Amino acid sequence: MRYVKLGRTGLDVSPVAIGAMTYGEPDRGHPVWSLGEEESRPLIRHALEAGINFFDTANMYSLGSSEEILGRALRDHADRDDVVVATKLRHPMRPGPNGGGLSRKAVMTEVEHSLRRLGTDHIDLYQIHRLDPGTPLEETLEALHDVVKAGKVRYLGASSMHAWQFAKALHLQKAHGWARFVSMQDHYNLLAREEEREMLPLCADEGVGTVVWSPLARGRLARPWDAATARSGSDSFADMLYTAATADSDREIIEAVGGIAEERGVSRAQIALAWLRTNPVVVAPLVGASTTGQIDDAVASLDIDLTAEEIARLQRPYTPRSDFQGVSDDAELERIKAQLPGFAPRS
Repeated sequence: MRYVKLGRTGLDVSPVAIGAMTYGEPDRGHPVWSLGEEESRPLIRHALEAGINFFDTANMYSLGSSEEILGRALRDHADRDDVVVATKLRHPMRPGPNGGGLSRKAVMTEVEHSLRRLGTDHIDLYQIHRLDPGTPLEETLEALHDVVKAGKVRYLGASSMHAWQFAKALHLQKAHGWARFVSMQDHYNLLAREEEREMLPLCADEGVGTVVWSPLARGRLARPWDAATARSGSDSFADMLYTAATADSDREIIEAVGGIAEERGVSRAQIALAWLRTNPVVVAPLVGASTTGQIDDAVASLDIDLTAEEIARLQRPYTPRSDFQGVSDDAELERIKAQLPGFAPRS
């Protein structure tokens, strides 16, 4: 494994990261496709053995269960000083006032809960999962700065938002001398390239590393067009991200991925992940692996260099999408709230 720097930091991370939303007790999250601890631990160990040192989770994944499973597995199978543990906050963790969000109270509370669940005394990369419109941005940024200075967090990151919002946050951090966001976790893949317009150029200019969520478009790029999985049949958030409006171009892209994969004798996932590396601002895709083969595919993709002709074949059919790209995820928020006693879904 050849490690890369996260943006302009000195932090070494593997160019493949494990997205741990897949790992979490089913009765606390996604009963159809999330994996319990017994099934998750061998996958985390396999990733470590493959040289992957970058693991990303969130407090809301299976309501904390993902952090617990990941923390115990890393304690048993890794040297804590070698691995980079990333987690996120913002979404509600319990009903009632201050159960979520990015207020100073929420930041100070949730960082302690994540540290406890992960079984560590520090978080390497602490990320805001989304912005919180109910809290002044300055309050959030200063609180994040304070948890860095307290030694509980090493680096700060952000996730899906509009480029102007991220630019504003970076400006405020610089103006106040606060710890800076060093990474942006964004929705980017062959079927969703809207971030090439503003966010990715901003990150390149500011030296911010991009970590990609849904690099395989919720698995669509890893299977034939008409194939389905247990997850695809129950993923309402994916239905919002990938709509019928772009179905024709999506099908052409997926067929192009399949054609190149067949010509090279590799998997579709390897081609789709290799394409991400053609953009230098991408540090690592987040791979939500549920099998060891998916981890092996992700690592094998690092050895594939696509030709200019192959890149053109993959990119040519693209049709622009709506501009939300996961910035607004109200449907996902309602699903989370529905799991918490005391929350009633909106009618």
